[in-house]
Amino acid sequence: MIRKILCTVFALSLTGTMLVTAQDSTASVKTKEMPLRLLPYANPMQGVDNNEGLTETPTLAELDDFQKDIITRISDVYRMYIMALDAQVAQDAILTETYINDAVEASQELLDDYPEIRADRRFTELSRVVVGEYRNFYGITDSENEPQGEIFAIQEDFLEDETQLSENFVFPKDADILKTDVPLIQNAQVNRHLVYYTLRRPEVMETWRERAEIYKPMMDKIFAEEGLPPELVYLAYIESGLNPTARSWAAAVGMWQFISATGRVYGLEINWWVDERRDPEKATRAAARHLKDLYNIWGDWHLAMANYNISPRGLNRAIRRAGGVKDYWAAYPYLPRETRGYVPGFIATTMINMSPEEFGFKKSYGQEPYSYDIVEVDGLMPLDEMAKIIGISTDELKAYNPELLRWATPPGNKYALKIPSGKKDDFIVAYKDLPKETANQSITMHTVRSGESIGLIARKYGTTVSGIYASNENLSNIIYPGQVLAVPLPAGSVSQLSANRPTNQQSGTTTRRASSSSSSSVPANSSKVTYKVKTGDTVGHIAEWYDVRAYNIRTWNGIGNTIRVGQNLTVYIPNSRKEHYEKVDKLSYREKQELESRQKRGENIFSGSSSSTSNNDSVTYTVKRNDTLSEIAESFGVSTSQIRRLNNLDGSRIYVGQSLKIK
Repeated sequence: MIRKILCTVFALSLTGTMLVTAQDSTASVKTKEMPLRLLPYANPMQGVDNNEGLTETPTLAELDDFQKDIITRISDVYRMYIMALDAQVAQDAILTETYINDAVEASQELLDDYPEIRADRRFTELSRVVVGEYRNFYGITDSENEPQGEIFAIQEDFLEDETQLSENFVFPKDADILKTDVPLIQNAQVNRHLVYYTLRRPEVMETWRERAEIYKPMMDKIFAEEGLPPELVYLAYIESGLNPTARSWAAAVGMWQFISATGRVYGLEINWWVDERRDPEKATRAAARHLKDLYNIWGDWHLAMANYNISPRGLNRAIRRAGGVKDYWAAYPYLPRETRGYVPGFIATTMINMSPEEFGFKKSYGQEPYSYDIVEVDGLMPLDEMAKIIGISTDELKAYNPELLRWATPPGNKYALKIPSGKKDDFIVAYKDLPKETANQSITMHTVRSGESIGLIARKYGTTVSGIYASNENLSNIIYPGQVLAVPLPAGSVSQLSANRPTNQQSGTTTRRASSSSSSSVPANSSKVTYKVKTGDTVGHIAEWYDVRAYNIRTWNGIGNTIRVGQNLTVYIPNSRKEHYEKVDKLSYREKQELESRQKRGENIFSGSSSSTSNNDSVTYTVKRNDTLSEIAESFGVSTSQIRRLNNLDGSRIYVGQSLKIK
């Protein structure tokens, strides 16, 4: 009976309507004599915020292809969820796990494809039940994936209060609004944001302006170097409140709220140890280039900013519904609610910060601009030890290096650690005197598989359970498939493990205080090419262009993440593709970005060379030990659902030696 009720509720939610009774002051239940009325969902993607169009007989609005695709995929996720519940009733834990993981994976893919859906009520309800069931199944109680940063509560507060913000706003007569490349239009929508930031919640803007004194000088410099309008830096206020560690419930991270796929496209390294979306400088550089690319597509800054917040398909749909005019304000009524507030919020924020005193804010808050010194340290150096020799707390050191996610620097030969300005010389002296008894410690990254326990993993690697706990901060005694663990290794095991490592694994087995790269790190049947670093390049960028891992670049060159313009880097590439990769050094930045995009789409970039690309633009990948379907999909820049469809897979199970077609 319970399952029938669940299915009925889900079916009603999927049609986009809910049943309500006709008004009757004497009854609180439905009867046959009471006609039913259909109440359409207030779906932000439909551009409808009220409950208009009620009729006495059930009818459904005609859906366009955009809506059909989203609703179909939501329906698929709900089916997986219900099958997971059925499997639990049948006490089949393996099948339950398969279906609940498929449901979580499919809902995340939907969010990646359509970022604007995070404001849709259908999706939020779907995500709540699916993620809740996942966490319940594995007993997950940690808050690692919970939203972080006050910006999300502020956004929700504004959306809830928007009907109360229609009061007249008197624009300051003496406000000095300079001529800008991005048009600063004053209208009712902008005024609502001005009211919110100056009258309703001025403390919000106070916080942002205080952080801006730290980060804005650096952001201004980068935007100038990239040739962007300086006022665009204010978009970061709307994205994150200038908080480098902000994380949305939809897994967008950092000051510029990149999802992982977009961050990697623009050269940001993201793995278990490091998330460069949290690096203020690198993320700002990536955001500037992303905005420039969007402007080149749309030719209009308002539309480019809207596309920063919404998928291209979602924006094009709103433009079509507005009659095909490529104008943000014409498309405004047909955009999701969150995107409707995005550009007006940017304009209001820009206006306030151009004339802060006229809007009632202080001119200065006494904060020092973002600055630091760089020191090169070994991989796997504990941050608490580093903080101790600097004379600051571990939390302070992490604030200088927000991209570091774990207890130590990432595996690799060297890491460019940021420390307070003026402390470099003292640090170098103290660092040389550190004890060397941990010089032989090694570590590998292990992705948990179904049925594994911490004890089983410890036995597999010949290490101890206590060692695994010591290497993973706040590790629960309950682990779940897909979770990544750092595993300390006994001496002599590194070479044996490296020989069995899958090609798409993100983090290698590393020995602390390793020397410069050795010949054993050079791939077989490869040739050496040289790349000369250009302005704005990152290790992550270069790795993407040559289709290698960032840690490969660091190992081959004995470097950390710091590179300098004019520096020559060695890269090893397959002999069969040498002719192609020798050209990369001479390509323009835009040509290299196009090359990277084609690689992400799985296109054959090796014209005339031996390649596994077939006539139908697909490649064949042979599954290796420890591979997962999601890792393979990520490495090729495609969705797991696409791989499943091409290979007729029912779930996410794959086996070593299996051949997978990838389009």
